[in-house]
Amino acid sequence: MGGGGRAKPATRRGGYAPADYAEPVRRYATEAGVNPQLLMAILYNESYKPHDPELERAWQRGKPDASFGIANMHRAAFDDTKPGRPFASRQWEELPDDRDLAVQAAAWHLHDLAAQLPARPGVSLSRDELVALGYNAGAGNMLAFARGVKVGSQAQSYLDRLRDNWSKSGEAVK
Repeated sequence: MGGGGRAKPATRRGGYAPADYAEPVRRYATEAGVNPQLLMAILYNESYKPHDPELERAWQRGKPDASFGIANMHRAAFDDTKPGRPFASRQWEELPDDRDLAVQAAAWHLHDLAAQLPARPGVSLSRDELVALGYNAGAGNMLAFARGVKVGSQAQSYLDRLRDNWSKSGEAVK
C-alpha cells in the first residue's frame, strides 16, 4: 500500500480479471499522478497470459528475461522504477504473489515514462497512447514515436489492443 506499507498478497490463483483491481488501480494511479484508465487498459493489454505465481515462475525459469505480475513488468523496469518510491524495499520476484505491488509499480513506471515525453509530441498519438507504447516497447521507442517514427507492427498491435480495451477500462475505474 502507499506510504511504505505492504500491499496484501493475491489470494486468488490463476483466474484473473483486470476489473477486479479497480480499487488499487485508482489508488496507485492517483498516487503516481497517472490516468487510472490508462493503467487499467495496460492491465487489460497484459492479461493475455495466465497470472498464476507458479506458472509465471516456471515460465521465467525457461525464459529468464520474462516479465512478472499482472502488469507483466520486466526486472529492469521494476528496478529502475522503485528507488525513492513507497515500494523501494520490495523485490521484483514478489510481483507474481502481490498483485497490488504489481499495480503500484506499473503506475509509477507509467509516471516515469510520461515524465520523459516532450510537452507537445509532434504526432497524432495521445500522450496516453505514447506512454502505453513506452510501457510495451521501452522509453527509447516511445520517444522515437513521439518524434514521428512510424510505429511498427508489434507496437501497432499493442496500440490497437489498448484502443479496444479503452472503454471497458474507463468503465472499470469509474
